[in-house]
Amino acid sequence: MPKNIYRIVISFVLVAAVLVLAMPRTPEFGYDYGKGKRWQYESFFAPFDFPILKTEEQIAQERYARSGAGQVPYYRYSSETSSGVLRNIAALNLSTSEKTVILSSLDAIYEKGVMIERSSDSNGKTAVSEVIYIQKDKRAVKYPVTEVFTLAEARNRLLSDVQASEAVLSADSLLRSSGIYDILQPNLEFDRQTTELVNANALSSVSTTDGYISAGQLIVTKGELVTAELEQVLDSCKAEYESTMGYSGPHFLMLLGCIIMAISISGVLFLCIYLMKPKIFNEPRFYYVLLVFVLFSAMTLIVARLREDLLYCIPYTLVALYLQAFFRPKLIIPVYMITLLPLLVFTDNGLILFVMYLVSGLLSVYLFDFLGRGWKQLVAAMVNFCVVALIYMAFHWMDLVHAEVLRILAYLFVASIFQFFGYPLIYVFERLFNLVSNSRLIELGDMSNTLVRELERKAPGTFQHSLQVMSMADSAARVIGANPLLVRVGALYHDIGKTVNPQCFVENESLVDKTEENKYHFGLPSVQSAHDIIRHVSDGVELARQHHLPEKVCDFILTHHGTTVTSFFYNKFINEGGSDSEIDLFRYDGKKPFTKEQVILMLCDSVEAASRTLRDYSPKSCSAFVDHIVAGKIAEGQFENADITIHDLGLVKQEISNYLANSHHERIDYPKRNKTITGNERKRKQNR
Repeated sequence: MPKNIYRIVISFVLVAAVLVLAMPRTPEFGYDYGKGKRWQYESFFAPFDFPILKTEEQIAQERYARSGAGQVPYYRYSSETSSGVLRNIAALNLSTSEKTVILSSLDAIYEKGVMIERSSDSNGKTAVSEVIYIQKDKRAVKYPVTEVFTLAEARNRLLSDVQASEAVLSADSLLRSSGIYDILQPNLEFDRQTTELVNANALSSVSTTDGYISAGQLIVTKGELVTAELEQVLDSCKAEYESTMGYSGPHFLMLLGCIIMAISISGVLFLCIYLMKPKIFNEPRFYYVLLVFVLFSAMTLIVARLREDLLYCIPYTLVALYLQAFFRPKLIIPVYMITLLPLLVFTDNGLILFVMYLVSGLLSVYLFDFLGRGWKQLVAAMVNFCVVALIYMAFHWMDLVHAEVLRILAYLFVASIFQFFGYPLIYVFERLFNLVSNSRLIELGDMSNTLVRELERKAPGTFQHSLQVMSMADSAARVIGANPLLVRVGALYHDIGKTVNPQCFVENESLVDKTEENKYHFGLPSVQSAHDIIRHVSDGVELARQHHLPEKVCDFILTHHGTTVTSFFYNKFINEGGSDSEIDLFRYDGKKPFTKEQVILMLCDSVEAASRTLRDYSPKSCSAFVDHIVAGKIAEGQFENADITIHDLGLVKQEISNYLANSHHERIDYPKRNKTITGNERKRKQNR
């Protein structure tokens, strides 16, 4: 049972409350259907009156039919133009009878209207509209286009009227010589702005409905094939239901349903953590998991309420990557799937979204081992985009989704870009929750780090010891499913405190002069020697914090000796007549290991150091030696707080024994070649 149960319960209530607040308050149209599928429910009757909505393609086709050649042009009638033309003709030097005939004909012509040419649309192209609007005296009146004259038709009509009169003998010659043809001007002016405005309003006023369904009318029967027309009717019913119908039952039942659903989803998450790794409840990582879960689950629910197609823009793969930074895959996969549950429950295309993001998330976790650093993360994001795009296209080719393909692909591309730019937030979470990501561990494990180079330079023997411990601990960690990356870093830094006083430790003593008098501890009291030895733990913690190493690494420094006793100097002290009541002077002031990784490091550190005294490295001897070390640690109570089972401890002992035996395997002696005596040497010996 995890500690601080009340804190866990409060966290559970808060997570469930956030989900309840984010959940939609209106019910979804609870039928799953699609073109080409059989209606799997009972016969469905219209629950209310609703219009049949046209599809976007139908509306676009109707608007296209009304545009272009279908525009009705607007003209302004100019009385000033017609009056000016008549005045100019009246001023000509013509006989009274000729003027009377011409002016009478023009007056009738201008009364109907004269345009330059047959009516043009807003783009200046000749239109085929059968009617036009003429605005005269602030009123727009519709006229057949055949009732108005073009300028050429007005000239022909004038010529015809003058020829029909007996007052003029040669009508065409008179009209040309007097310049009347040139004086004629159109009095209808095309109004482009009004034409475009009125026709735009006409396009926008295209009806979005195509028929009507009455309440109680049969829509579809059980087992009936859903055709395109039937799908259109069902879509119309669904739209009307979700926009206007709302929830007609008691609101407390709706709220109760949301609460039960939120408790169910949150309960699955907490149960998953308890079954997979219950110790997380007592770590900062617990709150980190809750933050990631709540953040993306609430985002899903809110976006689904506002605009569902934008769910394709959410980078759900970041959930898997955020978890991958601090957890093992056995916890990542179930928690990631639980985070995607709201997609299944509260969205129309939930199954499609769930499959897409489940595949892409797991793929991203796998790719991160190879493409997890620097610009390679962009490559991983693009690979992820190609995968989700391919999955979406597969659903599209199966006719399971009907959205605009290019728009959805653009959304998926945006989500992949968000994945690339969103991952650096992991470093914010790392600081906020005092965690250590795998990326950070990889950086710390780099041998070119300043602190590691300082250890190699000042304490080369300790550095080699740390490398041996690191290799041994890595092998042991993999056997029991511990974090090998973490234990490697802990092993690399566990003895950095020895750089403060390297000659105090036997592995760093000078190789030039190994006389007893030149050794560090020669002549020192046992208590002083023990104090100087023990101090490397506190010195190491201080150095680690000066170089801003994570607390997890500092914990390895504090626990690699635990609260054991420096037995060499303590035994020497007792043999010199000291009292066993002063044993605490020889005890390390660290902490007992509390994780699997820390237990592994303590054992590997002790085994590697003590194994240098072995003479027999046979498997049996190594196994007995390791058993002795482990038994000693258990007798001192060093593992009483550790999260490790007897079974795991047995596996670790076996692996360390095998490693020790294999790394010190026997080598054969190379035979020496007998010296061959040449013929000349044999003669020289005989002559002697």
